[in-house]
Amino acid sequence: MEIRELREIAEFEQVYELFDGIWHPEPRNVPATVELMIGFAHTGNYVAGAFDGDRLVGASVGFRGGGRSLHSHVTGAAVTGRGIGYALKTHQREWCRKNGLDTVTWTFDPLVRRNARFNLVKLGARIEQYLPDFYGEMADAINEGDASDRVLAVWSVREAAGASPAPGVATCPVLLEAGEDGRPVAGKSEADVVLVGTPPDVERLRREDPSAARAWREAMREVLGGLLEGDGHVVTLTNHGEYVVTKH
Repeated sequence: MEIRELREIAEFEQVYELFDGIWHPEPRNVPATVELMIGFAHTGNYVAGAFDGDRLVGASVGFRGGGRSLHSHVTGAAVTGRGIGYALKTHQREWCRKNGLDTVTWTFDPLVRRNARFNLVKLGARIEQYLPDFYGEMADAINEGDASDRVLAVWSVREAAGASPAPGVATCPVLLEAGEDGRPVAGKSEADVVLVGTPPDVERLRREDPSAARAWREAMREVLGGLLEGDGHVVTLTNHGEYVVTKH
């Protein structure tokens, strides 16, 4: 697999088609237009593609944010399980180092367990902020019908990748977990370390039980959002898909 920066209009058109095939967005909600990618690339921002031979299988688009940071706006892969996302992030990390930047930021849905595991455990990014309904209504096949709550991830390109060691969690109280019917059950605790659970597959839940998916959104906003608004800090994600949150 080859990862490289993109410069040509034909390449940006391939990225547009790739993203369209992943998200199936309505015209008003495309992740990145060809014109935007042209402008980003021309002004020294980040537009890169992953190629399997001549075939584009993944892409990432980002722009320089405040300070010495790159904001990764959108990253997508045509197939999962082949390490395309990790390869793109590794390339993005090296690009930032070469361009004198210290961090990469991006947003992700805190309900999507596999993304949380990838971002927190595999990459070692940290969550800095909970952003309620950050993008407003999103008209695409993955997000439609749900509020667009996100968390802001920050990834240092100067530190070793991978998660920090987590505190012992075997006896930690769980503030959010799935009940017998799959719906969220919230609790309370004054403990210094708590767990916040996630649904096993919120995208499937949106299709099969939209009401339950909305209940998870509201519960996650109240519990994790409330912790992060206070003195909470997400350390990592457990093997069972629970955020480990320390309060200090």
